[in-house]
Amino acid sequence: MRKDTKTLTKQVTLGLTAMLVAGSFSLTEAADSRTVEQNLGDVVVTATRSHKREVETPAATEVITAQEIKETGAKNASEALSMLDGLAYGAFGHNGAAMGTMSNEINIRGVDNGTLLLVNGNPISWRGKYDLSAIPADTIERIEVVKGTGSVLYGSEAMAGVINIITRKKAANTVTAGIGNSGQHHYAFNAGGEGLVINYDFNEWKHGVDVSQSATNFGQTRTNLNHVKKQAINVGYSLTKNLDFFYGYHETEARYDRYVTEVTSAAAAAQVGDLFNSRKYETKRHLTQMNYHDKNWKAGLYFNNGTVSSNGPTNFSSAGRTTTGTGTSYGTREKNITYGLDVQRRWKLSPRRNLISGLSLQRENYQKLYAHSTNKAEDYSRNNWAAFMQLEQKFDAKNTGIFGARQTWTTGAWRDQNYHNFSVSGQWLHKMDQANNLYVSVAQSFIMPTFSQMYGASDAGVPNPSLKPQKGINYETGWKQNHHNHQWKAAIFHIDIRDNISATWNAARSQYTYNNEDFRNTGVELSCNIKSRKPLSFHWGITWQNPVSKSEKKGYWDRKFGKLQLTGGVTCKVGKLKSNLSGSYLCNRVQTPSAEHSFSAKPYFLTSWHTSYQPDAAQEITLTINNVLDRHDVISHSSSTYYGAPASYMLNYTYKF
Repeated sequence: MRKDTKTLTKQVTLGLTAMLVAGSFSLTEAADSRTVEQNLGDVVVTATRSHKREVETPAATEVITAQEIKETGAKNASEALSMLDGLAYGAFGHNGAAMGTMSNEINIRGVDNGTLLLVNGNPISWRGKYDLSAIPADTIERIEVVKGTGSVLYGSEAMAGVINIITRKKAANTVTAGIGNSGQHHYAFNAGGEGLVINYDFNEWKHGVDVSQSATNFGQTRTNLNHVKKQAINVGYSLTKNLDFFYGYHETEARYDRYVTEVTSAAAAAQVGDLFNSRKYETKRHLTQMNYHDKNWKAGLYFNNGTVSSNGPTNFSSAGRTTTGTGTSYGTREKNITYGLDVQRRWKLSPRRNLISGLSLQRENYQKLYAHSTNKAEDYSRNNWAAFMQLEQKFDAKNTGIFGARQTWTTGAWRDQNYHNFSVSGQWLHKMDQANNLYVSVAQSFIMPTFSQMYGASDAGVPNPSLKPQKGINYETGWKQNHHNHQWKAAIFHIDIRDNISATWNAARSQYTYNNEDFRNTGVELSCNIKSRKPLSFHWGITWQNPVSKSEKKGYWDRKFGKLQLTGGVTCKVGKLKSNLSGSYLCNRVQTPSAEHSFSAKPYFLTSWHTSYQPDAAQEITLTINNVLDRHDVISHSSSTYYGAPASYMLNYTYKF
């Protein structure tokens, strides 16, 4: 980036920071006689499977509304969540690029494999994976995040928390076209009426950006990421006021070209500038749902189908020698299918006692398909069954207890490798007054090994069918306050996980396998959201934690991820102009190899500046700048190093018809 552009972005950041400081005084004064009405806050469904005000929910929760997503300029669910308190963002490059099954997942409280992703309350994860960047922002009504285990209500994978994306039931008729640097293009179409919502979204980052540098046995290489494309089609239809249909098609594509930058071995045939290897990754997914809901019943019927493929040439071996024969071609393909039914009923046993009980049935299928690097096709399936209940008892006007239990078991697995688990949870909510609540929560959790972990996803994956289920327990106490235009949240938590499933890389053999290790984390979270009728609104958050893991190879507790996270944002509204500056700073970071001691990593500072202008009711012009400070930050958390893109902009024009 040119020097003058860097100077401009820094001046803009300093100017908005000054606005933040100056505006904080006027915001404090905003809680006067004109805003004395009680702030009821957002309603949360995911945390307890029932409608509750967020301040009365005994868990660490966050709600991101469609309006808040629009104000930040987030293009998809991944960007909307990237700067949330207590969540660490990870990716393999710009535009939320994934590397096949290695996708841009969200880390909650240091647990890298314990986030369950739901859409309208139905699971969409495929063998424990998901791609948040494939879900366009225009399709989202709100996102509910529950930090801390959700396994008792939602089963396996919900060890660190649950992200539930609720799609829009109504949509404005709009068309959008956008252009940005590095060959960026964005096109979108939204239409709706009488319960029908149709969305099409296309994003492309065409020109290459270097995202990684890697050492080899013969020298050094760099990886260039280019032609990152994301395409989505979503259709929602309300058949009746109680019955909704949703279909989503998500397609992603990315190309990684790896070049030789240094040769230190005289025996190597590779030379500086040679293409070491090239990989094209494609993912195609179909999500189909039918959801029923009334006063007492709620049911979701879903079918998820997706394929993931990779292919490309390998010109040199790890020693720098020219490859020949079948070794010159690399390719993997797999197919994942999950379908099932989740049914619950609410029982009002007495004026002070409610019971929610239900059943969950799921068929899970994993297919390794023929490809260059897959010698034989394999097919694995199992049935996942569960029965759950949650009893809510109001003891008096100030104290409420919520107690849950879940029994999960599998059938039909290959070689009868089935699992079963019984988990319980207990929560207590104490109302200090109408605006202040205290809560305590203790909950068990578990994760079943996936087929790819047990049987290997490619020639580099060594099967480990003897993996144990991952089990944990989450302790948490917190305080919430909704007072006038301030929303305060504080939480202290401790997570203890036995047999955490983690990948171990063998550099000598260029292979990895999954093994069990232990994990624990203790932390504190504090945040404040200040919404005002005046021009400025604010948000800030602080998270301190100490995530550590212990494996058989290391034999000691080793650091993981970052210890301290600072988040913040300011929104300014003046007439037809609206601007938002947001940031997430994760420091005291480490990257943790599977067999070696963790090493310090540079902090990352994710920043985004979004400005919109509406000349009239039918038109809107928006400008979004990501990585405002043009930092060269590592946005991966393992021993691999992947950098975020340089400062980039996207200019969009939207017309409402």
